[in-house]
Amino acid sequence: MKIIYSPDHAWHDPKTYFKGGTFHAPQEVPMRAEALLDGLRAAGHEIIPPSDFGPGPRAAVHTPGYLRFLETIHARWIAGGLGGEEVLPNIHPGRHMTSMPSGIVGEVGHYTTDLSAPVGPRTWEAAVAASNVAVTATRHVLDGLPGEARASYALCRPPGHHAFKDQAGGFCFLNNIAIAADYARREVSRVAILDVDVHHGNGTQGIFYERADVFTISLHCDPSDFYPFFSGYAHERGRGAGEGYNLNLPLPPLTADDAYLEYLEDALAALRAYAPDVIFVALGLDAFEKDPLIGLSISTEGFSRIAAAIARLGLPTVLVQEGGYNRDYLGANIASFLGGFEKARGAR
Repeated sequence: MKIIYSPDHAWHDPKTYFKGGTFHAPQEVPMRAEALLDGLRAAGHEIIPPSDFGPGPRAAVHTPGYLRFLETIHARWIAGGLGGEEVLPNIHPGRHMTSMPSGIVGEVGHYTTDLSAPVGPRTWEAAVAASNVAVTATRHVLDGLPGEARASYALCRPPGHHAFKDQAGGFCFLNNIAIAADYARREVSRVAILDVDVHHGNGTQGIFYERADVFTISLHCDPSDFYPFFSGYAHERGRGAGEGYNLNLPLPPLTADDAYLEYLEDALAALRAYAPDVIFVALGLDAFEKDPLIGLSISTEGFSRIAAAIARLGLPTVLVQEGGYNRDYLGANIASFLGGFEKARGAR
């Protein structure tokens, strides 16, 4: 399996994380990627750098105004004399305010969903590198078509599945998996996204909600009292041309391995019926039983079982890293997932 990684992720080094009414030490930090990388190297995987695919893939998914915002907001924020070393919102438009303000404070509120995605001086460069990692992994799989069901793993950081076409949030800026899936769609007829992060992939759902050529499925902790709170419910099935092409499987809190695999089988049955040319897996390791976000209760061995079930679909597969915040276990968990996938495929 090809493993794609860029050290440029470290340019995004947040200092701020706001949750539950207080500021906390950030969890989405450079050491996450380094812990994953250590696990991959210990398991004997070869690591290769990404190629630069230019602005086209990200511009096909995100709006021009949002991309300009991400690229320029930190410099404009500092030049405007606003406080702090990171860009953070202090207001959001809410349900009853829809106009776009001209001032920078309002602009930040417009382009963010929460306080968990602070923009630092080089966040843009890290996010661009992550999107190139995902597209490089996709290119490897596409180059095996037709006939070869290749697999690849994109070690993306910052993660992406909470980023909408025009909003950052949930530690995410560019939606790596959406960019990769849209890129693949130029060459194949149907793609599917299976999100196994502990959180609902609200940004990914939003990007494809009205499209019939990308089937989005998300298994996640019940959002009624868990981030992102406002999406991820079973009744959300898509809209317009996309109706029926979005499937949410919210799970009870602390769902463990055996019960999770039963829900996963429902997702896999839907994927078999859809018969995608390529499947993208939003690989969150934050469903782990010892993750600090405390949503689900998947064991290290459970990740191997989940991966094996996905691998047995026999489809060309791109694994895109999302969450996972217990750095003491990230290396073991990614090695377990990839090992389970490769064993089920019968190849290293």
